[in-house]
Amino acid sequence: MLTNDQPEILNRTVEELSATESLEGLFHQHRDGDPLPSSRALEEIIELARGILFPGYFGKSTVSTNTLRYHIGVHVERLHKLLTDQIMAGLCFADCSDEDDERQQTACRCNASQAATIIVSKLPEIRRTLATDVEAAYNGDPAAENFSEVISCYPIIKTLVNYRIAHELLLLGVPLIPRIITEMAHSETGIDIHPGAQIGHHFTIDHGTGVVIGATCVIGNYVKLYQGVTLGAKSFPLDKDGNPIKGIPRHPILKDNVIVYSNATILGRITIGEGCVVGANLWITRDMEPHTKKYKQEKTDNIDIEFFNGTGI
Repeated sequence: MLTNDQPEILNRTVEELSATESLEGLFHQHRDGDPLPSSRALEEIIELARGILFPGYFGKSTVSTNTLRYHIGVHVERLHKLLTDQIMAGLCFADCSDEDDERQQTACRCNASQAATIIVSKLPEIRRTLATDVEAAYNGDPAAENFSEVISCYPIIKTLVNYRIAHELLLLGVPLIPRIITEMAHSETGIDIHPGAQIGHHFTIDHGTGVVIGATCVIGNYVKLYQGVTLGAKSFPLDKDGNPIKGIPRHPILKDNVIVYSNATILGRITIGEGCVVGANLWITRDMEPHTKKYKQEKTDNIDIEFFNGTGI
């Protein structure tokens, strides 16, 4: 319903929303000429990367053995340009100085291009690791018919493409962009892996939805998780002002050949030894010795007794 004081209400709202005191910590001061990170560009980067790493499964192009080199060449060139732009955007976004130095921008562009080149050069290694992840997903799921089904359908493969690229970007010191890339996978698949986590080869998550892997997690080789697993922090040491201290190891270490079943929660900087099995719906806050198992003992319910006596359903 329109009122006579509508313009006054709108103006007052604009004033309140523009007030400096209401924007503390919520406003990014953009400098003219500096790029901003683009979600659309990052989505294209991931689409290109998936198409390069798994030709014929992702991307819009029709690929054959005769055209494979051409398609990969075109996509790598496009990927390098987009990566350079977005890495520079991340560097500019993290630079809070008020200086607008042309030489500084040129140096930033050069650093971004070098970082993009390093990421592209790591794609063969990333593909080799992802191939082991595909193998782990296939071998760990009796319902999987073939590798093609795993690559095309399983959310963990899409998630790991994002994670393994984001992890390499983080190792290069690229700000912001790695986290955006893993959060894109989180939104797409329901699997939340921080780019700072360290994950070995032959890694898989069955089903996947609801899994959380924290920033300082260290996961070995041949590790399998199920849906709903949390690898989180038990507590946060505080500084003198009562704020959590950043950057300290606070998430679990899972050694090789560990299996964690659905909805298990493992918290704190504890070690789950090699070959351990963590049962479903458990809460683990202490180390587990290698080759040990923890699970809930099954109890007989009254309804089970009635059912097995033939008086149930």
